[in-house]
Amino acid sequence: MVTPEQLKNWIESGFDGAQVAVEGDGHHFEASIVAAEFEGKSRIQRHQLVYAALGDKMKAEVHALSMKTLTPAEVL
Repeated sequence: MVTPEQLKNWIESGFDGAQVAVEGDGHHFEASIVAAEFEGKSRIQRHQLVYAALGDKMKAEVHALSMKTLTPAEVL
């Protein structure tokens, strides 16, 4: 079973300097991700970047993931 910490590490590995927080029960997760790479991207494009970072893990190991994706400027 996937832990929130594992999922956090997987997401962080796909983004340079991202701030990631993940909560979940091993099947359903909620993630807050702050990354400069999201600048100028739509919400769908941001989610696609996260899915790309997770790769096949999203298909096999993570059942459901809801995300809040923000740029550093949007946090302020």
